[in-house]
Order: sequence, then C-alpha cells, then structure tokens
Amino acid sequence: MSRTDARSLRLHASWRDYLELTKPRVVALIVLTAVIGTLLAAPGLPPLDALVFGNLGIALAAASAAAVNHALDREFDARMGRTRNRPLPTGQLTVAQALRFALLLGVASMTILVAFVNTLTAVLTFASLIVYAVIYTVWLKHATPQNIVIGGAAGAAPPVLGWVAVTNHVSAQALLLFLIIFAWTPPHFWALAIARRHDYSRADIPMLPVTHGVEFTRLHVLLYTVILCVVTLLPYMIGMSGLLYLLVALALNARFLGQAILLKVTRRDDLPMRMFRFSITYLMWLFLALLLDHYLPR
Repeated sequence: MSRTDARSLRLHASWRDYLELTKPRVVALIVLTAVIGTLLAAPGLPPLDALVFGNLGIALAAASAAAVNHALDREFDARMGRTRNRPLPTGQLTVAQALRFALLLGVASMTILVAFVNTLTAVLTFASLIVYAVIYTVWLKHATPQNIVIGGAAGAAPPVLGWVAVTNHVSAQALLLFLIIFAWTPPHFWALAIARRHDYSRADIPMLPVTHGVEFTRLHVLLYTVILCVVTLLPYMIGMSGLLYLLVALALNARFLGQAILLKVTRRDDLPMRMFRFSITYLMWLFLALLLDHYLPR
C-alpha cells in the first residue's frame, strides 16, 4: 500500500471516529422529533428558515452534547462491553479532540439559531445541551437510580425546540409532545438497562436494575408504560390530532404494553432488548402518525 493510500485510510477512519462521537442513530431520532415539532407548530408548512436552520441548529447541539458525553464518560465506557469500542476508550481520539469537536458543533449550533431562527430556541437548546452533557452525564447518572427519569427532560426537549423555532413561544401542545417522550424514556432505557445490567454494575453506575434489582425494574417498566399509553391519548382528547393518530397510537400502545407485561411475568432473556428496539420504532411511528394526521383534511 502506498503512503498516499495509507494516509487516505487514516483520514477516513478519523472522520468515522468523529462521526461516532455524535451518536448518529440517537441524533437521527432527536432530529425526527424536532422536525415533526416544527411541522406541527404551523397549520400549513412552517417558514423555511425555521424548518431548515432550526433543525440544523438542534441537530448540531445534540451532536455536540453526544461528543461531550463521550469525553466525560470515557473511563466508564471502557469498562462496559457495549461501549468499550468507542473512539475514546480505544484511543482513536483524544479527550482534547473530542472536546474541540463538541465546542465547534456547539458554537455552530448557537450561531445558526441566534442568527437565523430566534433567541428563545437558542436558549432552550443550550439549556438542553447543558442538562444532558453536564448535569446528567457528570452528576445525575452517577448519583441516583432515577437518573434517566430526571435527565430524560433533555431528550424530551427536541419537539419543543422545533415548535419554538416556528412560534417563538412554548405552548401547551408543545409541552404535550415533551410529555410523551418524557414518559417514553424510562421504559425505553430501563429495558436496555436490564439487558446490560452487568455492564452498568462493572462500571459502578447506579442504574435501577443494579441498585433495586431486575424484578423492581420490570415492575417500573410496566408502570411507566401504562403512563405512556395514557399520555399518548391526550393529543386526541384535546383535539390536537384526529382519528388516524388515535388508531395508530392504540395499535402501538397495545404492542408496547404487551411487551411490558411479558417482561414482567416471564423471564425470557431476549425480551429486554426486544422491547428496547421496539421502543425506538414505537416513538418514530407515533410521531409520524401525529404528522400525517396533522395534514389530513378535517
């Protein structure tokens, strides 16, 4: 292999490592909910600048928070099978490189939001970044088994941010979108925590299955799933959405609740990860149903 080819491969690997810092799958789900929040905020199509620049700024902020999370959690990631191959534990990137990358993304995000969207969106986006990248990662994650419940506020913010990018204010409908993701987060993440509880135990991270046991966690997954099923009916009940959304929500809730019940009453090893994976599909289709219903003629 020539020196030019080797240099090209190193450059390619470097960009791949930087891309991994952004947690692209997580950011994709965040951006989807933010875009849908933007579209739901307007009776027709939202202003193009809010749709494009608003969601670009939100995406860059989410990527920045993910990169900070990688840097601050590197020692814990190295102890866990699920995360030990990330760029920092493997030495592909240094902490300084990760933090510089995060700073670049964060500055770009705030610049875009202030210059092309509105200040309130920038302030709320920055607050969400700080809650996840600093308050959750540095303190909550290691302080309480309710870490994911409290810290879930940051993950629930994107549709509100998308809404505010259009309206420049926080409305009850936007807060309802927040509430849906806030209620979804515990069963989503605790299902993963059950499957990866030994990893969290080795890393000394007080996730609920580690501190209170698997049975206690199974019960709380079921309870939060019931709460989620009730919350997801509220858009129809307040007239925010129509029959299409209701039917999709009922179908999704039936399957999600069924998985939560199975998780509680059986001990199949495959169920926690199956529920975790379906929870991602669940949220995606739930928000897409909100969007499709929004544009149906009433």
